[in-house]
Amino acid sequence: MSGVRRGEVFRYEGFDVDAGRGELTCRYSLDDRAFTERVTLSPGPGWDIPAGRAAARLVFLLAGVSYYKTAAPPVIDLGDTALTAREQAFLRDFYLQGLGEFAYRNALDLTDLRVDAPSASTAVWPIQPPIAGSVGHTAGEPRALVPFGGGIDSIVTVEHVRRRADVALFVVSRPGDRFEAIERPAAVSGLPVVRAGREIDPQLLRSAEFGFLNGHVPVTGILSAIAVLAAVLDDRDVVVMSNEWSASVPTLVHNGRPVNHQYSKSASFEAAFRDVLAADPAGLPGYFSMLRDRTELWIAGKFADLEQYHRSFRSCNRAFHLDRARRLGHWCGQCDKCCFIDLILAPVMSATALRDVFAADGGGAEPLTNPDLAPKFGALLGSGTKPFECVGEVSECRAAVLLAARRADRADYPLLRELAAVVAGRPDAPTDAEIAAMLRPVGENFVPPEFAFEDT
Repeated sequence: MSGVRRGEVFRYEGFDVDAGRGELTCRYSLDDRAFTERVTLSPGPGWDIPAGRAAARLVFLLAGVSYYKTAAPPVIDLGDTALTAREQAFLRDFYLQGLGEFAYRNALDLTDLRVDAPSASTAVWPIQPPIAGSVGHTAGEPRALVPFGGGIDSIVTVEHVRRRADVALFVVSRPGDRFEAIERPAAVSGLPVVRAGREIDPQLLRSAEFGFLNGHVPVTGILSAIAVLAAVLDDRDVVVMSNEWSASVPTLVHNGRPVNHQYSKSASFEAAFRDVLAADPAGLPGYFSMLRDRTELWIAGKFADLEQYHRSFRSCNRAFHLDRARRLGHWCGQCDKCCFIDLILAPVMSATALRDVFAADGGGAEPLTNPDLAPKFGALLGSGTKPFECVGEVSECRAAVLLAARRADRADYPLLRELAAVVAGRPDAPTDAEIAAMLRPVGENFVPPEFAFEDT
């Protein structure tokens, strides 16, 4: 155990819904400090139906993790918020697994965490007759909501799902803020956008001043809950995520425990969250990931064919900086995410096309042309610590290097040749048969038959 001073008790104080303003207010406290978070969506009667209240409650439950981490006490007190046994186990696991990276980086052991809550042995919300037009009672074509981050994964999902359902994109940002890296590919899709504003307590932006602990939280889990609420309010049947197979692979293993930067994108989170949604008697929307059994190699191949998006997408860390003054309007060509995207697309896009992608809007050079980035690529390939980023699994990165190095238009890329030689010389280098297997479904998925890919 480290010498970090932890708090004593984190409390869920309650939440309020203002249907007229379309606002959810979540209130928490940690010892003697209070926190408030607000989520805004379209106003309307959906806030007051059982499904709306149940979805708002889920946002309240999952959003608390952002404030708990400020001092990571051993006790979480739900106050008057009753939980079923399923919800209590899910919430504790969400904190333990979702804060795995946070605990690792802060040298904390959170396994003593206790979640105290009144027992909800019966339905949390009284079962009422369905309201005409409410979620789960629509007829005809499915109505899907697709959380959209502007990257290759969500683009591939959108272009598939739109052929099988009435689709709207879902985007969360700070109130009044927009990310160009999301807005540009969203505009290319031509689909409607459902928006949510998430306003975190401003105290979190002053962490150093207040002496808060800091680190990664399972934000995709929080956004998933907000997406479910948005689906209820927009009368949609299902939330379709874009979390791929590699999101389930731990970033590292520490003291025998997996530490996964992408826990709330993993299959285990998806399964547990689906169970919680299905068990709620209010009739909440469905939830699944379209790409659960797909590798990044497979996704890259599908994206390569979607040329209309090639000049608009931008999966660069610097594109999503909270500080607008530090937010770039082009690819930085230096970060771990830039390196990974270049690596995974190099086998399926021409060298000219990828150079143009990274140079667009005044951007820099393609990462694979920069020898100074060898250590970053090495980490992706397993020669160093895997970055705590949303990047692919080591074996598929190695496969991408070998495939890219075989392209004639990559023959004059010295860094790529060096990386491929290192990978080829490893005893665990992927074989052609193993690479071919990565281009087929891997493992299980929760995709309903009506949404399935043709090769499933």
